[in-house]
Amino acid sequence: MVKHVILWQLKDELSAEQKNAVKAEIKKGLEGLAGKVPGLIDIKVNINGLPTSNADLMLDSTLESFDALKGYAVHPAHVAVADGVVRPNTKLRVCLDYEA
Repeated sequence: MVKHVILWQLKDELSAEQKNAVKAEIKKGLEGLAGKVPGLIDIKVNINGLPTSNADLMLDSTLESFDALKGYAVHPAHVAVADGVVRPNTKLRVCLDYEA
């Protein structure tokens, strides 16, 4: 199995209300990939970080294999969420992929 974990910071120009709406939209979009992407075992997005956090949200996903991760990256449903809501609203992305 492969874990795919991402932390994002949202753009500074977004208001608190906009950030909350964007986080909810990203969560809905990414978690909605469950059952749609081959090899995707589990996907969760945490949008409720504590005030001590320096990231706004986190993706925690599990895939069957490294090949499944490569397929996830280019799957049209994933690309639609990434291009439609994630990339336009984030300023920083940190990713850690590892074998579990």
